[in-house]
Amino acid sequence: MRIAVKLLGAVLLVLLAGCSTLSSLNPFARKVPPLNPPAALVEFKPTLTARTVWTTTVGSAATHAFAPAAANGSVFAAAADGSLMRIDAASGAVVWRIKTEAPLTAGVGTDGETVAVAGEKGELLVFDGNGKFRWKAQASSEILSAPAVGQGLVVVRSLDNHVAAYDAGSGTRRWLVQRPIPSLTLRAAPGIAIGGDTAFVSLPGGRLSALALGNGGPRWEVAIGDPRGTTELERIADASGTPVVVDGEVCAVAYQGRIGCFDVNSGSARWFKEFSSYVGVAADQRFVFGADERGGVNAFSRSSGAGAWRNDKLAFRRLTTPASFRHTVAVGDYQGYVHFLSQDDGAFVARIGTDGSQVLAAPVVVGNNLVVQTQAGAVVALSID
Repeated sequence: MRIAVKLLGAVLLVLLAGCSTLSSLNPFARKVPPLNPPAALVEFKPTLTARTVWTTTVGSAATHAFAPAAANGSVFAAAADGSLMRIDAASGAVVWRIKTEAPLTAGVGTDGETVAVAGEKGELLVFDGNGKFRWKAQASSEILSAPAVGQGLVVVRSLDNHVAAYDAGSGTRRWLVQRPIPSLTLRAAPGIAIGGDTAFVSLPGGRLSALALGNGGPRWEVAIGDPRGTTELERIADASGTPVVVDGEVCAVAYQGRIGCFDVNSGSARWFKEFSSYVGVAADQRFVFGADERGGVNAFSRSSGAGAWRNDKLAFRRLTTPASFRHTVAVGDYQGYVHFLSQDDGAFVARIGTDGSQVLAAPVVVGNNLVVQTQAGAVVALSID
């Protein structure tokens, strides 16, 4: 019996060793390193000091990309569980906090008097500036990008590519525009910017559309991404982020497409460059900033499109849309860091951490502060000295 037990033990050891050997030969049993691992943080000597001015918590974003919005000296923020809050932009004090009737997928859009968010079943929920419920409307499908609020309207784009405008006071639908849907698109949240009497809408298929706010009529439409390639995956060319309106121009970017600026009235191209980005652009008087799909932060001359510089030290760190902030350009990343780069040459000038979770949406400039919202739900105001 003892001999049999010893033999059985020896057999088991051989089998286990064999399994280990076979496992080492099995490619599916090995941990495969990521194809494009995020770059490690580089050390640098800060020339500016980044500091936290205030921080508060709204709630987790879950799988969505909630962006804070600013108006009338306040910051508005929302979370996936239906939380919606107004924060004093200077002090970080919570002015009011409510729970909406539904879990949320997008928000916030506001002009300070009207506050709009989107529910998980396509509900558009609108409140006044004091957090009092005003009205609800049902979109044709899920809404992933923040509603745009302005000129007495709330404008939304649903996942089925319907663009609808509602009266901000009553909730009456004023117009509806249906756009074609490409056969394959990214599950992203291209946004809407309101400039004057026009809504500039980023669309799947790499289109930028200008719609008259009065009736939804098309003013012009341009391609910022032409589908190319032999497979459907290769032919994805979706517009990314929210267009930026500045000084008579609207600037936008697409995944597997272009970055460029266009005349707001005619849609004629001032310039464009081949570019690919999952997120949107920022623009100021001198530059247009974009984070490309490989994590490079790029600056282009706003007047000519000439490349000014590129910082490639944040490769594959899942960067946000950049923000132009006090002679720097700021981007958040997947570890909750906010990086500040010199607008002159792209060199790092400051860095600060938040709560360790990803900054998903574009930082928002509010006075002398930069406000970010993290996936875990922190709303943080930062400044640089």
